[in-house]
Amino acid sequence: MSFNNEDFKGYKGFSLDTLKKFNCPVWSEVEIKAVDGNYKGLVLPRSETADEYHIVLKLPIGYNIGIAAEKIREVKVTGRREAKYKIPEKDFPYDPKKPRVKLLGTGGTIASRLDYRTGAVIPAFSPGELYGSVPELADICNLETEKLYGVFSENMGPDQWKGLAEAIGREIEKGVHGIVIGHGTDTMHHTAAILSFMVQESPIPIVMVGSQRSSDRPSSDAALNLIHSVTTAAKSDIAEVMVCMFGPTSDLYGLLHRGTRVRKMHSSYRSTFRTIGDIPLATVSRNGVTPLREDYKKRRKDNNVKINAVFDERVSIVYYYPNMKPDIIDSLVENGYRGIVIAGTGLGHVNKPLYPALKRAQDAGVAVYMTVQTLWGYVQMYVYDTGRDMMELGVVPAANMLPEVAYVKLGWALGQTENLDEVKEIMLTPIAGEITEREPSNGYLIYQGGLPEVEEFIRKYKK
Repeated sequence: MSFNNEDFKGYKGFSLDTLKKFNCPVWSEVEIKAVDGNYKGLVLPRSETADEYHIVLKLPIGYNIGIAAEKIREVKVTGRREAKYKIPEKDFPYDPKKPRVKLLGTGGTIASRLDYRTGAVIPAFSPGELYGSVPELADICNLETEKLYGVFSENMGPDQWKGLAEAIGREIEKGVHGIVIGHGTDTMHHTAAILSFMVQESPIPIVMVGSQRSSDRPSSDAALNLIHSVTTAAKSDIAEVMVCMFGPTSDLYGLLHRGTRVRKMHSSYRSTFRTIGDIPLATVSRNGVTPLREDYKKRRKDNNVKINAVFDERVSIVYYYPNMKPDIIDSLVENGYRGIVIAGTGLGHVNKPLYPALKRAQDAGVAVYMTVQTLWGYVQMYVYDTGRDMMELGVVPAANMLPEVAYVKLGWALGQTENLDEVKEIMLTPIAGEITEREPSNGYLIYQGGLPEVEEFIRKYKK
């Protein structure tokens, strides 16, 4: 049987020659003997931008591996099975007894399929596609969707934040019971923080959700995260901006993190999001939401909300490091920045060579705020001469705000006023839990305080 290059989608060079040698087009079910072992699976297309040295195989367990073509000694074709990656679409059933939930999409892989030709993740987003992918959603609510953006999370910024806040306001006025926001995980904590300031006194839950692993992978967290987030939006009494992702590495439960105290803490773990310096708001499972604390804002029956979607982009974060030079600060001032957040060492320190630059920033009317790069703990600039000297130079301690939270709050504050006294009042007035009076004793744990297994561990081992 003869094949043309269309039968070897995406392969080129040495890998293409290898497949042709064994009459093995894409979508062939094969048994491969290689120098380092034997493999069985389905030959997948390659991304058009991939190298020429590997052949991609989907194993029976669902994972994909790359096999070096030069190590392949024999290929036996046992069948052919072209994968169909279109997610089945079914009419989402409407039940007048169920609450209305609106899913706003910005991008990410919360429900998606992989296009093996290009390597791109293609989102499933219509209610029908989501129902075809995660039919359990129909047991929870009447789901409506709207795609606001289709960007990688690193491309989310002030324009998208403002548009998202305004869209939330419109949906609340329409009377939806809860809102879910699909978002890429890398900058989800930035968006959660700024929405906590732009959207105030919400009467309903606003739940941000993403997935660490796309829907084509057996270990994907996408479906369960979506179920948990929709359950929260439909049934929870917590009317705040939250991030909903895996709690432990298993699929035992999800966690609801307050939007101003959450951070992505691991590049690939499914349980990557952690509450910092506090405990999460709640756990969530298929059975519902279980609060871990009582000081959350409660759901209301009205449709009133305050939207203040402003942001001054002339703000930057500076991560202090030993031997930092003053030109870093000077360059920001000279380029017209109006606010600088410093992630300082220890209790909030930088080296003395930066002091003249900080004075120049003060003279230029730039708002400079100090946070700590330790993440946990408070800025304490009264303890050492270093801190007191910097406060004399106009640096304002930002309590226990996370650096990213201080960054978005400073941009939001400067979007309302350029009066530095007014900016300071906004910055140091707690709005959405970004500043807390104290850090709870169980707020600094690898696993979060308040969770059943953590409390059991403490009871067992605490002397």
